[in-house]
Amino acid sequence: MKGKKPFKPKKQKLEVKPEIPDEIRLNKYIANAGVCSRREADQLIADGKIKVNGEVVTELGYKVKRSDKVVYNGKPLRAESLQYVLLNKPTGYITTVTDPRGRSTVMDLVKDACDERIYPVGRLDRNTSGLLLLTNDGELAKKLTHPSHRVKKIYQVTLNKPITKNHFDEILKGVKLEDGMAVPDEMAIVGTDNMVLGIEIHIGRNRIVRRIFEHMGYVVDKLDRVMFGTLTKKNLPRGKYRHLTPKEVMQLKGIVGKK
Repeated sequence: MKGKKPFKPKKQKLEVKPEIPDEIRLNKYIANAGVCSRREADQLIADGKIKVNGEVVTELGYKVKRSDKVVYNGKPLRAESLQYVLLNKPTGYITTVTDPRGRSTVMDLVKDACDERIYPVGRLDRNTSGLLLLTNDGELAKKLTHPSHRVKKIYQVTLNKPITKNHFDEILKGVKLEDGMAVPDEMAIVGTDNMVLGIEIHIGRNRIVRRIFEHMGYVVDKLDRVMFGTLTKKNLPRGKYRHLTPKEVMQLKGIVGKK
């Protein structure tokens, strides 16, 4: 009819799904299964500890199809999609996959996050809250916890009494503990009562922050990890989790030099 505009079909946005290669290197397959890093997987292959379709494979660079049966230590492996889950851990949960004493673990908080089996990267003790990354990317986890990469960790510490200037300066210079020197990267007083501090440290030894202050005669009433690597607690309530964005994953890989 005269005066009517011609009909134009609406454009539909097509969803483009990433193509999954049919073949991948065996070491990557093993790493994706959460066993270890690619370099360690190469050693497992060279040592004849990996079977593909019932045959021992020792060739580095060997490629497998996703339909192949890969076995390590008698158990079949599955090349899972990599998952990266960030949890704002509350106190009262221990950082283990299981606990023989039946205590609550961080896995209780992320049980619905994904179908893949994910594992904590490093540890936070039961009375420490804050950021905890869980993943099945064994290679990245290994690098994030290795001291040579000096991955930044920032904690907010609440003490039982105000810290003195002398103790503050001593801690900054380094404290000699039973397992070696502990030197913070940075430290600052938060607020006006000298009882709350921010401390940046890359050392991953057990209870290192608490032991630094206990060595100087203080009790740590609260300890909260507010930054891990490039990750912060922004918009992540206590006890909740979220999946990392692709950009955040790339930033994490960048700080440990993963290619």
